[in-house]
Amino acid sequence: MEIDRVNLWKMRLSMAGTLAIIIGVSTLGFALIMALVGVYNIVYLVVAVALFNILQWLIAPYLVNALYRVRQLKENEYPELHRAMEELSQRSRIKKPRLVFSDIPIPNAFAYGSPLTGNRVAVTRGLIRELEQEEVESVIGHELGHLKHRDVQVMMFVSFLPSLFYMLSRSMLYSSYYGGRDRRDSGGVAALGSVSMLIYFFLLMFTLSLSRLREYYADQHSASLVDDGARKLSEALAKISSSTWRIQKASRERIALSGFKTLFIADPDKAGQDTADLFQVRHGGPDQELVRSILGRRVTRFDAFAELFSTHPNIVKRLRALKS
Repeated sequence: MEIDRVNLWKMRLSMAGTLAIIIGVSTLGFALIMALVGVYNIVYLVVAVALFNILQWLIAPYLVNALYRVRQLKENEYPELHRAMEELSQRSRIKKPRLVFSDIPIPNAFAYGSPLTGNRVAVTRGLIRELEQEEVESVIGHELGHLKHRDVQVMMFVSFLPSLFYMLSRSMLYSSYYGGRDRRDSGGVAALGSVSMLIYFFLLMFTLSLSRLREYYADQHSASLVDDGARKLSEALAKISSSTWRIQKASRERIALSGFKTLFIADPDKAGQDTADLFQVRHGGPDQELVRSILGRRVTRFDAFAELFSTHPNIVKRLRALKS
């Protein structure tokens, strides 16, 4: 499939611009605080936060494995998925990641990894049950897009900056209240802490925006990688959204999804919001009918506002982008 190169370059420039804003605001805010409260304490905090983030990145795959009940799929288990993974990895020009299985009912998939574990692509029990083979392949193409674009590393680096200002703010506010300073000094430190919190919130908004842009970028990768990929991924995303809503409503199985939801191909926490008012189309009907029902939904101002705080794009906008 031929990608619209103009839109693709706009997406790349938008991601680069967002990343530049995050780094620029971080640098300016960092320099200001260093000048006002002293270099050495802040440098110590930066090193501590950086080490914590690196450690978290290294051990995160082990936490994901435990949280989502992940095990490696043997070659004789779902051989068609192994073949698809091999072929799509070659098309993506990346080393084939490990294909693993997550024993949770929510239909979803995620890519993750670290230097200690290598890259992995996980498919859930719900994904294999709810989606057709060609749709699962399009989802795998999306996850390979994340690995090819090094989204795990990029988002770890970008997320470090908001977390740094959050820790600066917390340390300053606690110091102003419990540090034993005189009232004048405490007021100044508290003001700096408040400024740091505002910088944190500003950076967080841009970090979430970058996360949504990279989801679009991974969608484009799948659309270009898989034969008729835009249609297949549209149907997959529509089914994932509607099935997640239905399963969460009916199932008693409680799963902690929020902690690592940025990994998923679709945000499981927003499934109800995205599909509750369009479930007039019966689940299990024609796939394109379900896609059209979502595309026909109007994106309200509330939807646009809620999207600002999400790691994933609004499902309607996402399907429209694939259709274009």
